[in-house]
Amino acid sequence: MNMLNTIRDYAHTQPETIAYISPESEITYGELWRQSEQVAAFLLTQNIEKHTPILVYGHMEASMISSFLGSVKAGHPYIPVDTSIPMERVSNIINSAQTELVINVSGQAMELDTIPITVVNYDKIILENISLVPIDSKSWVSGEENFYIIYTSGSTGNPKGVQISANNLQSFVDWMVEDFPINGQLRFLNQAPYSFDLSVMDIYPALASGGTIFAITKEMIARPKLLFQALEKSDTQVWTSTPSFVQMCLMDPSFTQELLPELSVFLFCGEILPVEICRQLLERFPNAKVFNTYGPTEATVAVTSIEVTAELLKRYQNLPIGKPKADTRILFLDENGSQVPQGEKGEMIIVGPSVSKGYLGEQQLTEKSFFKYEEEQAYRTGDAAYENQEGFIMYKGRIDFQIKLHGYRMELEEIEYHIANSKYVKSAAVVPIYQNDKIEYLLAAIIPASHDFEKDYQLTSAIKKELAEVIPAYMIPRKFSYYEDLPMTPNGKMDRKKFREMVLQ
Repeated sequence: MNMLNTIRDYAHTQPETIAYISPESEITYGELWRQSEQVAAFLLTQNIEKHTPILVYGHMEASMISSFLGSVKAGHPYIPVDTSIPMERVSNIINSAQTELVINVSGQAMELDTIPITVVNYDKIILENISLVPIDSKSWVSGEENFYIIYTSGSTGNPKGVQISANNLQSFVDWMVEDFPINGQLRFLNQAPYSFDLSVMDIYPALASGGTIFAITKEMIARPKLLFQALEKSDTQVWTSTPSFVQMCLMDPSFTQELLPELSVFLFCGEILPVEICRQLLERFPNAKVFNTYGPTEATVAVTSIEVTAELLKRYQNLPIGKPKADTRILFLDENGSQVPQGEKGEMIIVGPSVSKGYLGEQQLTEKSFFKYEEEQAYRTGDAAYENQEGFIMYKGRIDFQIKLHGYRMELEEIEYHIANSKYVKSAAVVPIYQNDKIEYLLAAIIPASHDFEKDYQLTSAIKKELAEVIPAYMIPRKFSYYEDLPMTPNGKMDRKKFREMVLQ
């Protein structure tokens, strides 16, 4: 694979250049390549069938990156799982992927007693594979073979694994390096956990251009003082994050070019980018360029982009998501599958080499969302949009119950499924609450089962405690409201339109 060859070249020509920095450790290109060889050598001795996924468990450690590369060098895709993911969900992912081995880089014990799987600590792998012969590149993942699998929210209550091939990833990385001003061994901010595909936007463009990744941990995000101390020392030149994260940073008046004098590029993806955030960034960082991008996990991070300039901000109250990358087409189809005229809203269909082959082990779900269009792989996004007269794509929200909140994509039906499973709940509905065309938070509307709590907040606390065991914290609604009944449609489903009207009264 071209990208692995490129990383190997940097490991040989600039071995002392730092590839990755986290609060706990840093690693050079030479050491990153050596440790990934050790991981690959270990995996090749494990009698695991080629292409079987390797689950990598941890949080913003350098050893996660070497585990990723080691897995693909040994012919295995990796599944990144952050320590914030509840163990029950981790178990579901293991069962879905039928993985046989977990590399644990977290330093924490993993309680997977009910699952017959091998869990190996990263340090043990490195200690026991000191002397090794370079891994033959014939073993590497390549072409249409899976490079990584990221699990996203699923409407059935179980996560679904999006398969991203070596070719998919190469298409994305080539676009990033060629079309954005991020070349030249720059320093990239890494804010997104690796179980979230926005992280791919900084990891691989950085490594493919000889750059350095500077990781931001969840502890830093929870403690702004630590975050800003880290940012001040980071020498960040390329900022990659969700709009929500930079919005939090903008609340501090010290978040300016003075704090980050080297910063030259902002890259945003994962949710709607508000105009006001861009105005503030252009004022506070006059030397930086701001890019809005769009794309689902199923099409490898992002497929459209536009530079947000002061002139663009004057013309648009809601920003375009730009134009597709050169090797990709975007169609706009009506409910009958026919292309709509320019200017009319339709479902976005992404066609091109970065589109996934589908969901791992989920043939029905794959056939529902993926198809061939003129012999190229295509994906039905479920997003509504139209192309304006300038040729820019204007995003108009979801056509189903899938949403993005703070950069995380989730299915409302999955959250409802888990809330409804609570012993305190008869039935439930989850509704996104918007402010200025952006989802601010989720509201759970609940018909409660009989319980002994005197106050609503006690009931809410009990339900949240149950939810924390089965879904990530970012999927738990912020607010809970309790009702004797909820509005229903004639076919017995929750009438979301009437309910939203009821909530907002």
